[in-house]
Amino acid sequence: MKVSIKTISEATGFSPATVSNALNHKPGVNSQTAEKVLAAARKLGYYTESRVSKVKFVIYKRNGVIVEDTPFFQIMTAGAEAECRAHRLEMVLSNLDRRDENFEEQLRWIQNDKSAAVILLGTEMLDEDADLIRGLEVPFVVIDFWKEDMVYNSVLINNADAARTATDYLIRKGHERIGYLRGDYRIRPFRDRASGYRSALRRARIPLQEEYVITLRTTIDGAYEDMKKHLETNSELPTAFFADNDMIALGAMKAMADFGIHIPEDVSVIGFDDLSFSSVSFPPLTTLRVPKQEMGRVAVRRIVELLKADGEPCLKQEVIPSFIERESVRNRIMKGH
Repeated sequence: MKVSIKTISEATGFSPATVSNALNHKPGVNSQTAEKVLAAARKLGYYTESRVSKVKFVIYKRNGVIVEDTPFFQIMTAGAEAECRAHRLEMVLSNLDRRDENFEEQLRWIQNDKSAAVILLGTEMLDEDADLIRGLEVPFVVIDFWKEDMVYNSVLINNADAARTATDYLIRKGHERIGYLRGDYRIRPFRDRASGYRSALRRARIPLQEEYVITLRTTIDGAYEDMKKHLETNSELPTAFFADNDMIALGAMKAMADFGIHIPEDVSVIGFDDLSFSSVSFPPLTTLRVPKQEMGRVAVRRIVELLKADGEPCLKQEVIPSFIERESVRNRIMKGH
């Protein structure tokens, strides 16, 4: 006999509307009522059949400084939504904001909602946030966060190799004093990019000079203000910088321009992400293009595979950024030499 909302209503004494709201994790149902309804649903066998009917794309915000100030993630979610439509799945976009007073309640709704598979955008996650993943009991994929001592499905950017490619490019252009514009919020992607930058210098036997590693905030305005403060007290700059992302690169470039430092004649700059306005900056920014839409699509395709087959092995999938050569890097090798 099929277990229905009416069956659960009769067993718990709650109205069908309350039962429906609790099962769909809608607001307005207190936690004690919701727990009783969900316990009854499990006991009666409501969840014995696969009832996943939608994909919940969850944007985790620890402080919002990375995901709130860039169009990068809007493009990614657009790709996920298009792929959901192709597979006739509804996609629901939701925020999980650690700054909110009801954060724990938000998390509980996401973890307990058996009707939705989860794609978790983990860009702002730190290692101590891994419990967000451990509590998920539905098929899920994490984008842009990896923890070595855990096993789960993920879609990542090949950050270290991409940063190595960018730094190698600067070396081939004749740069030997190569600095690093370092985001102050040390998310996993930034740490991996730092590793690639250091690896390229090591392979070329170029010493890493700590005075050329400058920590800046991750917004354009924040990076601009921090770079201005640095330039007010430091006169020496390297001939080139690799930046953790385009936002940092563009803010730093604006500050250098205010101090009469010309790009790329005086200092070359490479960013990361290829945001839409990076091609129209002055000068246009050399950067690494992340396939943003494809990351969202890959995550949805993995969810579809998990829904079709039990016991699927976990996959760690990496997308490879493309190097986009524009006008923010100077060739320091003289022709004929």
